[in-house]
Amino acid sequence: MCLGIPGEVVEILADQPDLARVNVSGVRRVINIGLLSDDVIAPGDWVLIHVGFALSKIDEAEAAAALEFLEGIGQAYEDELAALAASRIE
Repeated sequence: MCLGIPGEVVEILADQPDLARVNVSGVRRVINIGLLSDDVIAPGDWVLIHVGFALSKIDEAEAAAALEFLEGIGQAYEDELAALAASRIE
């Protein structure tokens, strides 16, 4: 099962503006935000992430609700976090 996981943008990489560092439940990774060219993305924003790409910008309330749901499904969420932790985009 593949999930979209909410992450909070920590920084936009200055030398690669299509990349952002995000915090997903304590896991910090660089993701691609290039698909969100119609949205202005800044630190503090929340995005929905799938396989290293931000798919949409979401608000904090939507992110909190999604995280609560994901934490409730157990192993599938843990597997997705493990995959995120092992990924690298640079």
